[in-house]
Amino acid sequence: MSNSPLALRIAGDIVARINSGDLSAGSHLATEALAKQYQVSRSPVREALSVLAGDGVIESRPNRGFYVRSDIDVAGLAKPVLAARAADTDPYFTFAEDWLNDRIEGELTEQAVRDRYRLTRSQAQDLFVRAVQEGWAEPKPGYGWRLRPVAKTSEAFEQIYRFRAVIEPAAIMEPTFRFDRAAAAPLRRVQEKLARGQLGGLTPEAMRSAGAGFHEELIRMAGNPMFLFALERANQFRRLIEYRLKVDPQRIVAQSIEHVQILDLLERGDNLEAAHVMRRHLNGALAVKSPVVQAEFAPVPRG
Repeated sequence: MSNSPLALRIAGDIVARINSGDLSAGSHLATEALAKQYQVSRSPVREALSVLAGDGVIESRPNRGFYVRSDIDVAGLAKPVLAARAADTDPYFTFAEDWLNDRIEGELTEQAVRDRYRLTRSQAQDLFVRAVQEGWAEPKPGYGWRLRPVAKTSEAFEQIYRFRAVIEPAAIMEPTFRFDRAAAAPLRRVQEKLARGQLGGLTPEAMRSAGAGFHEELIRMAGNPMFLFALERANQFRRLIEYRLKVDPQRIVAQSIEHVQILDLLERGDNLEAAHVMRRHLNGALAVKSPVVQAEFAPVPRG
């Protein structure tokens, strides 16, 4: 029996996190926590962990769950990564692309999605759960689903970044902001590796996730849950558009260097300068991405 594209995608992302140092040897891989992180049911997570256990990347300990092997050889992780890359036909991305290009209606049934993408009931439910978590789908009262027109335009994408450039520096300047060195340590480890250009094995989604996770963890330190809630929603909305954008490795390196600079400033207690660099960082990201997004969403000439 072949593995589902969703399970292979999750397996590939876990491998990338091991490769980046985000998951160290001996790390516990809790099914429920991973399902919440990847915004799916536990079924594809269990399948992904079984794939990795079969490839010797992780081990199953009786009555304790799955753990990253203590003798893991990063150089030997190619097989799952290649398997994940072969999963580019993940129906979720096809579904998202169809919505971005107005190839499907804004209201549809689970059966219609199953028929269009040749999915099982469980696969269709996972697809909708993920779309709901990412903010662009919602169940209709009674029956069916409604797709929300969030971040489907270049204007919406720019609005999200301008909003972030307001709230993220402000969060750093909150009187309740407390720099959490324990939480910052894994962020630094990952960002320093990316800043050195060590991107091997990382999927585009893993790179995006590392950036979003950095910003969400920092804003959490503000001690005001409203900042975190707002950023999580903004990141959900922009994710739909960013699926379409090609990841630029040079941009990943540049943004990671800036992430490390922000961590350095916060560690020294220079929150004012850190807030200034954060605003410049977000405005710079918008300046780079905005022309790409406008080109992607430019109307196709007729005639």
